[in-house]
Amino acid sequence: MNASVFAAAQAISIAGNVSANLLRHQSFMQAAAEQDVQMLVFPELSLTGYERDLAAELAILPDDAILQPLRDLAHELRMTTVVGMPIRLSAGAPVMIGALILRADGSLGVYSKQHLHPGEEVAFAPGHGGSLLDMGMDRVAWAVCADFCHASHAAAAAERGATVYAAGVLITEGGYVPDTTLLQGYAWQHAMTVLMANHGGATGGWESAGRSAIWGPGGSLIAAAPGVGESLVIARRSGDGWAGQVVPL
Repeated sequence: MNASVFAAAQAISIAGNVSANLLRHQSFMQAAAEQDVQMLVFPELSLTGYERDLAAELAILPDDAILQPLRDLAHELRMTTVVGMPIRLSAGAPVMIGALILRADGSLGVYSKQHLHPGEEVAFAPGHGGSLLDMGMDRVAWAVCADFCHASHAAAAAERGATVYAAGVLITEGGYVPDTTLLQGYAWQHAMTVLMANHGGATGGWESAGRSAIWGPGGSLIAAAPGVGESLVIARRSGDGWAGQVVPL
């Protein structure tokens, strides 16, 4: 069995400062490459912070040049990297919560959040989801936060052949137990590896719980950050099974 290495980037976003956040994302990517990570997933709206009031101003087209440094680095490192950003699919179109898949081959994939939390509709329109990504022996499906609150979303991913369900999220302490119970349940029910990348600190007026985590097929916890702060949460699969690691940044 070929080794697979996935990681959640538990990053802290600076509100509205895309330039600074881009640099921090590059630091995470370099650190992940040192751990041979093949797929790195950042939290929801990681490049802007969870800033609803700034979303319309900061929203980009997915192929905007602002992402080129990250796309180039993902290609150079041969590491598929998923970043969060408000997006419009065309000029003047509604703003959606995007997860942009910067593939290892230099190409771009787009996932837009399908299910909104109450209150998000003031700043965002529901998205359209996106295609699964084939990576070696794995098939990866994407989710952004409230998407996974709908059991049908994970079930649809499994029906499409997903072996990995990767979610960028913002989860507070009060929501952590019910939300992670759902995610762990999907790992068990659908025999998928489930990855959750949470913010490492406060964003948009919300106090994130941190504690990003990865569960293996069957629901066993592979690795989890111990709390808030910045870290890589890594899961490695080899012929001997899964091994987890947390690398503080």
